Amino acid sequence: MKGLLIKLKQELEIRNFSRKTIKSYMFHVRNFLEYSCNSGLNENIVRKYIQNQLKTKNPSSVSLKLSTIKFFFENILHQNLNLPTIKKNKTLPEILTIGEMKALIDSTQNVKHKLIIKLLYGCGLRVGEITNLKEKDVNFNEGLIHIHLAKGKKDRFVKIPESIKLDLKNFVKENGSEILFGSNRGGKLTTKTIQLIVQNSSKKSDIKKRVYPHLLRHSFATHLLEAGTDLRIIQKLLGHSDIKTTQIYTHISQASIKNIKSPLDNIL
Repeated sequence: MKGLLIKLKQELEIRNFSRKTIKSYMFHVRNFLEYSCNSGLNENIVRKYIQNQLKTKNPSSVSLKLSTIKFFFENILHQNLNLPTIKKNKTLPEILTIGEMKALIDSTQNVKHKLIIKLLYGCGLRVGEITNLKEKDVNFNEGLIHIHLAKGKKDRFVKIPESIKLDLKNFVKENGSEILFGSNRGGKLTTKTIQLIVQNSSKKSDIKKRVYPHLLRHSFATHLLEAGTDLRIIQKLLGHSDIKTTQIYTHISQASIKNIKSPLDNIL
């Protein structure tokens, strides 16, 4: 098993996959190999494993596991798997309303934490993009933030919201570190720390929904869509390579549907 995992890691590194993606692939394939250790590596054991996983895990999670296993079989074992695509539940995630977003920001007293929450929502940033930000990435003259090697290893630019320019500029002046949001112990903030910052502010604001960093990104995209922003501009701001991803990500809220006027009403 160890030799196969070493080969898998080498293959992923050669393909220039991100460290996070490599870690995910290694985790899922290792779990599968442990399950199949005495049963051989073939399509039947994969079917049994996936069926077993679907009993306790959601389809989206199992679909990811199957993708990593297929990659392993095709690129390491050189076997093709003839397995159907797992049908995912088409449930729309909750978003924060404008009022809830304001409450979340207002309940955050720490200056650094408040700026992090404002950038997660105001620019639609991913957690990893926040933790990797450096002072040199922030261009106040152009009003832009340079996001380096985001998901998919692509760079992009996002606009600094006008409402935080002054606070961000003052924070940068006092920061005195290459890393924009550094840890008190040195180095970058961890993903877990960002999650805790958002969770703590959520508890203080008494929002009843489950609030996590990626929900702010989703709320950013949805609010832009509701305000009439073109879907392709939202795609660029989010850093999606495929418009289909944006179409799924930025669902039309019930509020928007209620505001649509039927063309029939213009006739009758």
